[in-house]
Amino acid sequence: MSHSTAITRRLAPINTPSRFSEDARRDIAAALTVLLADQFALYIKTKNFHWHMSGPHFRDYHRLLDQQAAQILDTTDVIAERVRKVGGTTIRSIAHIAAVQRVLDNDANFVDDQDMLAELREDNAMLATRMRETHIVCSEHSDVATTSFLESWIDEAEGRVWFLFESRRRNN
Repeated sequence: MSHSTAITRRLAPINTPSRFSEDARRDIAAALTVLLADQFALYIKTKNFHWHMSGPHFRDYHRLLDQQAAQILDTTDVIAERVRKVGGTTIRSIAHIAAVQRVLDNDANFVDDQDMLAELREDNAMLATRMRETHIVCSEHSDVATTSFLESWIDEAEGRVWFLFESRRRNN
């Protein structure tokens, strides 16, 4: 093999074989890549609040957010690999995440513990909604493997919403 052939191969775009049409690959990869960016943003936000938690329920909330962050992080590799399996490419950098994420960052110096829980509850609820939207895209292209994953992740996000809601409840 000549030197120029080797360079051409190294510079060639990734063309993962896929049973999906070009439109399906594009649509599924795009939807999952944005979802992946949201997952990373929510993971970092959850860890941020975990690290900066304070107050009378510190220990319980600190542990809750650590468990939730781990659950969120567990989805990221599966999402990225699913994008590759359908023939697309996905997140390549923190800048890429920042460019497409829909979960808003919170860089405040101090956030009250109850405000942290409320903000994460809303973010997780919105994430579940966006997962449903992604499920529709995948379903339209008969991507049953991705829709199956999404169904489990929707349930997990709804579980996080429930725990965050109940953690903020004030018993009278």
